[in-house]
Formats: sequence, C-alpha cells, structure tokens
Amino acid sequence: MSKGLVLILSGASSVGKGDIREALLNDPDMKLFYSISETTRPQRPDEIDGKDYYFVSHNEFAESVKKHELLEYTEFNGYYYGTPRPQIDFLINKGKNVLIEVEAQGVGPIKLNIPEAVAFFVMPESFEQLEKQVSERYKDDEASIERRLNKAKMDMEIAPLFKHVVSNADTDAAVAEIKRVFMEELEKNQQR
Repeated sequence: MSKGLVLILSGASSVGKGDIREALLNDPDMKLFYSISETTRPQRPDEIDGKDYYFVSHNEFAESVKKHELLEYTEFNGYYYGTPRPQIDFLINKGKNVLIEVEAQGVGPIKLNIPEAVAFFVMPESFEQLEKQVSERYKDDEASIERRLNKAKMDMEIAPLFKHVVSNADTDAAVAEIKRVFMEELEKNQQR
C-alpha cells in the first residue's frame, strides 16, 4: 500500500481558504481527511471541540511541544495553534490523503518532516479586496483588522517561495487548479 499524500493550504486571513478547504474536502475524487489543529484560544459558541479544533490549555499545548507531537506551531493574538503529528502520521501510513491548513510560516517545518507534501499559497484577488473582506469580517475590532492586514502583507511577501500560488479571484477556478496539481502529484506518489 502506498502512503497517503499531504495537501497544505496556506494564505492570508480572510482570503477564502475556508471555502476552498470545504470544496476540496467535499470532492469525492480528492479523498481528503482534514487535519484538526490544537489551539489554546477559547472555543467560540459555534465551534465543536474535536471537529473545528482541539481546544487545549496552555500547559497541554506546552506538553505537546515538549514531546515533539506537533509538526508545526505558531502564536497569534496571544494564543497558540499547532498541527498534531500523530493523527497525520497515522492517516498517511494508512494510505489516506490529508489536508492541513496552516499559517505560511508553518509550511517549512511540515515540508521538513513530510517533503512530499504539496503546498499551496492562496492569494487574494487584490490587496484592496482583502482589506474589504477583513474589514467586514472584523468590523468591530480596529486593532484586529490592522494586525491581520499587517500579517497578510508579510504572508504575501513570502508567497513566491511556494511552488504553487493560486489566486482566489474565482473560488471554483482556484479549487480546480489545486485539484489538478494535487491529483498529478498523487499519481506520481503512487508510482514511487
């Protein structure tokens, strides 16, 4: 049995990664399992522990780091987020494909551990469009808007380091491009 393949989805806040992620996960041809991240941030009312995130304490997160159980981790807005390694190893060793959604700086550590992972950076249609989306999504929190836009600028500066950069001017087209590339890589992976 060949190992599964990892698809990494990255991009700035509010660029539409969630819509792309859901379309890819719901595509039966892709046969993707979603990697659920750990976080120390409080659970929102509409979120389900074990489905949206694994909500853990700062001490539990620190223990995961200490035991090298995270492929990557980062801090944002005072909270930590990380990608649990055991679930990904289990799935890919069973021949399952896994989708990981991470911050741009998390891609390097994942690729160091899983070199065959296929990473995509999702770009907004334009920075002006991204500003509009972030402002609408976080309209009551000017500080959060500014933080997210500054981080988006930094993320977009490193986008050229990604082998695959996809514009999300049209979500269906972005999904189709990601699927095309991933299916080609999957075929190569199965021939190894």
